[in-house]
Amino acid sequence: MAERGQLTLFALAAVFGILLIRDFVPVDGSSKDVPKMKFNNLMGPTLRFLYWKVFEQYANILREKYPDISILGDNYPPPDWRIWLAQLLGGAKLIVLVMIIANINIWEWLGLEIPSWWTWFLNNKIYGCMMVFFLCNAIEGQLISTGAFEISFNDVPVWSKLETGRIPQPPELFQIIDNHVRFNQNSNSWSDNI
Repeated sequence: MAERGQLTLFALAAVFGILLIRDFVPVDGSSKDVPKMKFNNLMGPTLRFLYWKVFEQYANILREKYPDISILGDNYPPPDWRIWLAQLLGGAKLIVLVMIIANINIWEWLGLEIPSWWTWFLNNKIYGCMMVFFLCNAIEGQLISTGAFEISFNDVPVWSKLETGRIPQPPELFQIIDNHVRFNQNSNSWSDNI
């Protein structure tokens, strides 16, 4: 039985290692030269992303083409009830971890029969604590994850994954930014003529 547990732990570590290495290895070694676009000094465009995972990739691409744009990234806020539930789960996780480490048997205090899974936790503290910790963290992550990818240009929403169901391709994003820049330049020159 111990060999099976060690084999399972080794398999999980191998999968984790492969996923970790995959994040650091570039997909393709080629980098494209993107022409830079200049903005006038009166404009202070800001591009805001509300999705952290893809933000860094898009920010690097956009900084090459639009070096004068300020690019900000943030996590899209989940609903309040999900934040509250994730915090409640985090507190419960800490209480269970302390109970496992301190060998506290809540079932005896309640006058109930001790479940076999709780006995396993008390007998296998390291595995039990790791399982509770990682399982609760995964659930907490899912609770606060929204899957949103919202982009705004000068505080004007220009893309919403929640509405379209997908993330824009870089050429689409370049076209959106170019259109907004042209519109801002035309509106500035129109107001100067008045």
